[in-house]
Amino acid sequence: MIDIFTKFGSSSSGLGALGLNLSDFLIQLGTFIIAFLVLQKWAFKPILKVLRERRETIDKGVELGLQMQKEKDELETKVTALLHKARSDADAIIGTANSEARAIAAKAEEEARAKTELLLKEAEQRVRLTGERAWRDIEKEVTALVAEATEAIIHEKVDGPKDAELINEAIKAGRKA
Repeated sequence: MIDIFTKFGSSSSGLGALGLNLSDFLIQLGTFIIAFLVLQKWAFKPILKVLRERRETIDKGVELGLQMQKEKDELETKVTALLHKARSDADAIIGTANSEARAIAAKAEEEARAKTELLLKEAEQRVRLTGERAWRDIEKEVTALVAEATEAIIHEKVDGPKDAELINEAIKAGRKA
């Protein structure tokens, strides 16, 4: 049978016409098949395994990246919401503080006004009392002077009730004038 292949390969027709020798071709084909099987068992499987592992690592990395982007977007949304809430809370606190400050200022102003009014009333009362005291002192002095003047004019001492009546009339006349 090899003879047939040799004749077939050496003839000027068929494979021989292409410049191929069938026995060389079969040897090369056998060598290729053996090399292929050896490479498949010891080289292709480990290489394919490494490639598969790399593909899985890349896929996991892409999936993890997508998941992290999704989490980042969610966190940004939460942070934005928290910032908005914090800003609203801060505005509310500032508004409350301003209201309380205005209320405290109004209360302090009212207390100051009340204290001022009280001080004015006390001052007015002191002035009135001082004026009344001064009038009483003046009345006593005028009474004493009138009594002395009356004594000097009529050359006699007038009794107490008569003296008081004359003095009061003189004082009233002095006030009207």
